[in-house]
Amino acid sequence: MLYVPVRQGVFSTSLRLFRTASGKRTAVAFTSPMRLAKVLGSDQHWVRLSESALRSMLKELDTIGIVIDPAGTMAPLSSKTA
Repeated sequence: MLYVPVRQGVFSTSLRLFRTASGKRTAVAFTSPMRLAKVLGSDQHWVRLSESALRSMLKELDTIGIVIDPAGTMAPLSSKTA
């Protein structure tokens, strides 16, 4: 199971996508809530998903894949470039 950052809306929840250093869209996932909080902060909302469920959700999106346990600060995907 993976811990996947999400955006929490009033009526919906959506995956939070990021960009790699080269500018490609990607999803990130973490192997523990502590690792997620260390990179994205303790206020970041998340959901627990299997890798196959996450890959299925990404299938129709223009992403390069999933980065698991990224080690640095991640820049969120800007709504201007989505």
